[in-house]
Amino acid sequence: MTATRPGRALRLLFRVPVLFYRCRCGWLIGHRFLLLIQVGRRTGLRRRTVLEIIEYRKEGPEAVVMNAYGANSNWLRNIRATPNVEVVIGSKRLTVTYRFVDQWEAVGVLTRYQRRNRIIAPIMRSVLSHFLGWDYDGSEEHVRRLVAQLPLIAFRALP
Repeated sequence: MTATRPGRALRLLFRVPVLFYRCRCGWLIGHRFLLLIQVGRRTGLRRRTVLEIIEYRKEGPEAVVMNAYGANSNWLRNIRATPNVEVVIGSKRLTVTYRFVDQWEAVGVLTRYQRRNRIIAPIMRSVLSHFLGWDYDGSEEHVRRLVAQLPLIAFRALP
């Protein structure tokens, strides 16, 4: 099953954090979001995408994000074609490598994320249900089903 694309209003809302980074105010967002800078696979132009950090690990550092649009999202196809990518986390700009998080690790990452974000859980479940195309309730069974459908990607700084 492919992920549902958001409407125009939701896409505009998702672009707001890009403005923070363009105004050099990424430090306001901290470790909650990252700015992914990649090269377009067809155009060769630099593209910017803001992604929510599901889990941030200081060692490395490494940031785990969810690909809400599934395996065919533009940014994922871009980094597969041209793997030299940069991320900005807060005010730090890093050249990174990426990896797909395996299913068992992904279940743990999402379980910890849900625990940390209990207050916004109803909103999170609603948004994920929209992207998934089925009613996500946050249960362990649904977390496993989610990670099978939407990949988690970890970005790690190069030495």
